[in-house]
Amino acid sequence: MAFVHGKSAVFKLDNASGSLVDYSAFLDDISFPRSIETAETTTFGSSAKSYITGLTDATVSLSGKFDATADSTIAAVVGQSATLTFEYGPEGSASGKVKYTGECIITSYEVGATVGDAVTASVELQVSGAITRTTF
Repeated sequence: MAFVHGKSAVFKLDNASGSLVDYSAFLDDISFPRSIETAETTTFGSSAKSYITGLTDATVSLSGKFDATADSTIAAVVGQSATLTFEYGPEGSASGKVKYTGECIITSYEVGATVGDAVTASVELQVSGAITRTTF
């Protein structure tokens, strides 16, 4: 099994024109949790609970350093009712590397500054629909 360093991760998101923009140069953390709902199916007389799987869900959390150009492209799509396409390559974007794609909406965008550190930005995305796993 070959392990991969996180420094090569790539994340792209639609801009207001519907073109993918690579935000990787500004990001230092990407989190992509996915979950599956379960429904309990236990009936009387059972001695252990049983379940079936339900709907899947996913979010994406991005954080990194503030950039005025990146800020203007993100700000232009905050609150947009149409979904945005995303593309995430945890191993990078070289040919044959894993790529996740899907549609999402922005649920939060925050810019923060502290006196002793660089200005930061974070974005929270809610995935809408299925996620596709392919390769670059």
